[in-house]
Amino acid sequence: MSKIDKLSSIINDTSRVVYAPAIEAKYLSDTLGRKKGEASALVFPLSTEEVSAVAKFAFENNIPLTPRGAGTNLVGSTVPHDGAIIIDFSLMNKVLELDKENCTAWVEPGIILEDFQKYVESQGLFYPPDPGEKRASIGGNISTNAGGMRAVKYGVTRNYVMALELVRSDGTVLTVGTKNRKDTTGLDLKDIVIGSEGTLAIITKCLLRLIGKPEKSLSVLVGFNSLKAGIEAVPQILKANLNPTALEFIERKVVKLGEDFLKIKFPLENEAYLLLTFDGSADEIDAAYKKLSLVLKNSAEKIISLDDTELSQNVWKIRGCLVKAVEAVSEQEPLDIVVPISKVDDFVNFVNRLESESGMQMISFGHAGDGNVHLCVVRGERSEEVWQKELHENLEKLYAKAHNLGGLISGEHGLGVSKRDFFFAETSKANVELMNAVKSAFDPKRILNSKISYVK
Repeated sequence: MSKIDKLSSIINDTSRVVYAPAIEAKYLSDTLGRKKGEASALVFPLSTEEVSAVAKFAFENNIPLTPRGAGTNLVGSTVPHDGAIIIDFSLMNKVLELDKENCTAWVEPGIILEDFQKYVESQGLFYPPDPGEKRASIGGNISTNAGGMRAVKYGVTRNYVMALELVRSDGTVLTVGTKNRKDTTGLDLKDIVIGSEGTLAIITKCLLRLIGKPEKSLSVLVGFNSLKAGIEAVPQILKANLNPTALEFIERKVVKLGEDFLKIKFPLENEAYLLLTFDGSADEIDAAYKKLSLVLKNSAEKIISLDDTELSQNVWKIRGCLVKAVEAVSEQEPLDIVVPISKVDDFVNFVNRLESESGMQMISFGHAGDGNVHLCVVRGERSEEVWQKELHENLEKLYAKAHNLGGLISGEHGLGVSKRDFFFAETSKANVELMNAVKSAFDPKRILNSKISYVK
């Protein structure tokens, strides 16, 4: 019996342990499937105790570990390396406790975001984080500090994580955080783990904060004669204390891609759009819509309330399908650059100029309310050699421009293995050294996801 075969005595169920070369290709990559890794085994634990035992085994035998949720990441965060053991959490997918009095829920990390949201809403509660990929796992959302469209009002995943049960790389189990709403007792270790992409510890349970379910929701579409006019309207909306749930920007040329992909029409014909959602009581929403119309009366060409359910769903379907619409016709590199809100127009105009100069199609849209620009850089008919060369050249220019505007290379996708070179190019040596010191403190043998960008 080889060393790795001893996993079968830890996971005492042959259906929940798979050894190479029988591991399916999807477990060796991310949702795009283009970056391939190498693993010696794949396990499907059912409990913290099994995760702990697998980690202890890996630690003692110096075998890398790759935690995996639903595998929906876009930057290679779940790509295993050097014969790693993949720990897949798809079977640890339960709600363990719903505490309606304290508005909290203990859940396992493999529960799917969409399923959890539907469950708590059926109980009259609400889990606000809402990234675009609804079939992602809660553990994956926490590992990347996922954002999404509702972040402008409600914040990101970090704002709704109260505690985590963790397994360190040596198998030690600990809980960080509590059900208390305030905590200044020592360092906030859970906040260090949130967004660390599986490099510090393995999440086995999550305590999430919930809020009351909003009474009503209304989407509003605003048309402008230019993206500049639309972006300039964003600070007016935020300063007016309208408190939109979502505040998205889209250019007409991008909407056309979604229309062609879904075979449905957008209700307005303008050069650029802001798409907003308001939620709350009926009176609050009515007041917000009236105030929005006053705030934008001199800058918007058209404002329409999407109170027809089918119309609203179609508009959001077009906004939500854009990455898939591009992927359906060509390989593309999805980016999630973030810049100060006032610089979104500058950055998107730079993207449009670079597209014209380079001949490489670039499709941008995103969260106007927090400056997160999603960008698809499209391969087209380029050979693999030309694609890799020109893509790298253009990524250098895009990330450098974002840095020059005070921005960052990732707002919500994480770093993964895709952004390694760019991260080191834009991050100070002192910051990288401190991050790696934290990594070593949590994971002294550095066996947890150690190919992620910040790890040297």
